[in-house]
Amino acid sequence: MRPIRHSLALATLALAAGAQAQISDNVVKIGILTDMAGPYSGMGGAGSVVAAKMAVDDCLKAECKDLKIEVVSADHQNKADIAATKAREWLDRDKVDALADLTNSAAALAVQKLIKEKGGIAMYSGPATTRLTEDDCAENGFHWMFDTYSSAAGAAVALTKAGDKSWYFITVDYAFGHSLEKDASDMVKANGGQVLGSVRHPLNASDFSSFILQAQNSKAQVIGLANGAQDTVNAIKAAREFGITGAKGQKVAALLMFLTDVHSLGLRQAQGLMFSEGFYWDMDDKTRAFSARFEKLHKGFKPTMVQAGVYSSVLHYLKSVAAAKTDDWKVVAQKMRELPIADPVMRNASIRPDGRVIHDMYLFQVKTPAESKGAWDYYKTVSTIPAQTAFKPLAESTCPLVKK
Repeated sequence: MRPIRHSLALATLALAAGAQAQISDNVVKIGILTDMAGPYSGMGGAGSVVAAKMAVDDCLKAECKDLKIEVVSADHQNKADIAATKAREWLDRDKVDALADLTNSAAALAVQKLIKEKGGIAMYSGPATTRLTEDDCAENGFHWMFDTYSSAAGAAVALTKAGDKSWYFITVDYAFGHSLEKDASDMVKANGGQVLGSVRHPLNASDFSSFILQAQNSKAQVIGLANGAQDTVNAIKAAREFGITGAKGQKVAALLMFLTDVHSLGLRQAQGLMFSEGFYWDMDDKTRAFSARFEKLHKGFKPTMVQAGVYSSVLHYLKSVAAAKTDDWKVVAQKMRELPIADPVMRNASIRPDGRVIHDMYLFQVKTPAESKGAWDYYKTVSTIPAQTAFKPLAESTCPLVKK
């Protein structure tokens, strides 16, 4: 009988151990894979690392008080192969449990392909391509803050409805730009407008004069910038040099802008631009308090929506690990879909089956210098775009995870 009693005792111990927290290597490790020195470093970069560490600190004070958490970071240099290599190294050798930020759509798609193969969790707040929740969706990939559809749903719709019917696009030549141009073009046409043409430029272009000249010669009412960050800044500067101010004749529509872009341009050059974002530091008491903390930690800069998205995604991931009592990615991915998203950043947020995090978006317009009351006081809210309409309808999804 002793062997039987011994077997029963072992089984009881095993069940007890299974009921306790099961954290591999006794540490939850999060990797911030971003652009540290290139054109997207201002909107993500070191600020995304700061945001992730803020999320860790906040969770350790609450749900995560019994967890050991570590944040690592790396620069993918906006290259898909480097992003995939570093992500593979983190997952295989360094036992990283989750990756966040992943600015740059090509880099993000490479990582999405990898996590389908190897597991782990990826949370995308920096890339914009809708492919992450369409044909390339993954059960362990979550697109957090914005995408090309939600970006186009702002200025492209508003301007076309207001009577600016003809468009010409200046587009960055990779997955993000192609996706943004397509989504914006579809919305322009759906609202009675027409697209007269487009021209593509390389990432991190320094001279936009020839592209602006082609757009100007098209006679389109709106020159739509299907690019981001420093490329958008450089294109707007070139447009101003060509006399395209929007006061009369052609307008410039920056389909995707970040707070750091407006800061770089200054209000004199950026005034009047309209675009949609998912976060602005001066929206309410919660966003102001969060942003004040961030500003102290990040060289006096307010957070961009990418950095705010990193905070939100990392905090929600950690809350899900704590609730699941494990860092097993399959269990945590399910728990992330079950738990409500509650933080200072997101409003009316939830995760759909395709991995798209839907939430309220906002159409902003850049203030004039006279309207601004001080440092970082750049935006005025034009309208709120409700979560259910800000993103592509789930019924139109091509994600294999979505049951029709």
